[in-house]
Amino acid sequence: MTAKLGGIHHVAIICSDYSRSKDFYSKLLGLQIVAENYRPARDSWKLDLQLPDGSKLELFSFPNPPVRPSQPEAQGLRHLAFNVANLADYAAYLIANGIAVEPVRIDEFTGKQYSFFQDPDGLPLELYQQ
Repeated sequence: MTAKLGGIHHVAIICSDYSRSKDFYSKLLGLQIVAENYRPARDSWKLDLQLPDGSKLELFSFPNPPVRPSQPEAQGLRHLAFNVANLADYAAYLIANGIAVEPVRIDEFTGKQYSFFQDPDGLPLELYQQ
């Protein structure tokens, strides 16, 4: 096969409260804002965010988006995982900022620590120890 994927370019998230989610991802999680555009034809904001490794997250607002059916076992994207240098420190940072973080677990295959928390809309997010 000559065609090969080069990696994940971005992950897109639709939020219910654009301002709240923008603050969560840019201010609390520290993702860099690359671009922010309002699309009048869709009555929608699109926020382009970037992580230190260059991967991107797109945040969208739409009028009255349907809620996620269940979590995390609904069909589709199960969760979004971020790698962290020190899981305990990052979890403590989130907790200090009012974000509930699940107890740390150990990946049975890699032996690495991981934990889950949620974005403002309940999207499951994972912290995974590097």
